[in-house]
Amino acid sequence: MPLLINGQTIDDSAIDQEFSAIKAHYESLSSISCCERDDEFRGYAKENITFRALLTQEAERTIPEPSDEEVYRAFQKLKDEHGGSDQFYANMGLVPDQDELIRDDLRLNLKVESLREKTCSALATPTEEECRSFYDQNIEQYSEEEEVRASHIFKSVRKTEERETIFKNLCEVRQKLVGGADFNQLACKHSDKPEEEIDLGFFKRGELMDEFEIVTFSMQTGEISPIFATPHGFHLAKVTERKTGSPKPFKSVRENIEAEIIAQRQDAKLQKLVDELKKSAKVEYIEPEEPINSQDHN
Repeated sequence: MPLLINGQTIDDSAIDQEFSAIKAHYESLSSISCCERDDEFRGYAKENITFRALLTQEAERTIPEPSDEEVYRAFQKLKDEHGGSDQFYANMGLVPDQDELIRDDLRLNLKVESLREKTCSALATPTEEECRSFYDQNIEQYSEEEEVRASHIFKSVRKTEERETIFKNLCEVRQKLVGGADFNQLACKHSDKPEEEIDLGFFKRGELMDEFEIVTFSMQTGEISPIFATPHGFHLAKVTERKTGSPKPFKSVRENIEAEIIAQRQDAKLQKLVDELKKSAKVEYIEPEEPINSQDHN
């Protein structure tokens, strides 16, 4: 169902691409599939595309054309960012014959950027008090990552018929551990990993397999895990130490905080502009035409 914005047609493929990016982002945050939120994500996709289209149309209408020199410099910068002209064309799947189309896109991008700068030019620089308040309200964002240190026993499962026997043996090992047996001694005896790989040291989220992290980051220090499986086999883990993420000093993140506040204010200013543009814009979804049934003409 194409999206029509002031006469500009946005194909379904563009909406689908935006939708896929949004869904992938949310699933990366939760590590689970969000299929039940597909309608919500598709709504976000349409909103994002509408935002960009209205901003681009306003830039085309109100911002003067950039000079050829400005476009040339922007093109050279783009090539440099890709490691040179040859690498640019290779990375982008383009050829020099398409340079005029690329320059047209760059002209439009320069106009949109000029509109952004013009719209946000009067924004005030955040004060020290504002930065400190933002730091206090978002302290987790500016804290070191939590770390866990764990030891583990690993048993590889090479044949399906061995799974039950290996699992039962690990259950017996776990009962001994829960009863107070020494973890390292039993690991040296039962684990398929060498002794030097029993203690995994400290690790952060995202450094080991998801299954292993989900279990160990949910455990208390000294706790013995249930037996759990990964694609490689069965595991038993014991958390031996934890490092709670402590806040980074305010001074060390002061510049990042200021940049974040400025970015948020710019987004809000641009959203206000687009909201005004929406009041007079014509945005509609075109329903696909029903296929003609030949029987209807009989």
